[in-house]
Amino acid sequence: MDVKVGHIVLYILTEQDAIQINRRRTTSESIAERIKLQEGTDRLRWPAGAQAHIGNEVHAHDVFPLIVTKVWTSWMVNGQLFLDGNDVFWVTSTQRGYKPGTWEWPQRD
Repeated sequence: MDVKVGHIVLYILTEQDAIQINRRRTTSESIAERIKLQEGTDRLRWPAGAQAHIGNEVHAHDVFPLIVTKVWTSWMVNGQLFLDGNDVFWVTSTQRGYKPGTWEWPQRD
């Protein structure tokens, strides 16, 4: 089967992917603390309405669905990785395979 824009495949996180995703995420408790006024001022430490990336911690070798957004070849694509949270992660030039940093078709039952 040829991969096309819009297809959903499975992507395996690398250690570097996990570091980048976890570094930009925060918790609701942390946001609540930062929303409080800065001591001695009337300014918020976290802007009201600011977007925050919240989700469960990820690890190398975790597998998530990737929606293909650009097809370079039948084995190399770009896509948006749908994480267990309110954010996505852009994956570029990932090749088909079975190791971290690659994608594969989901198994059919």
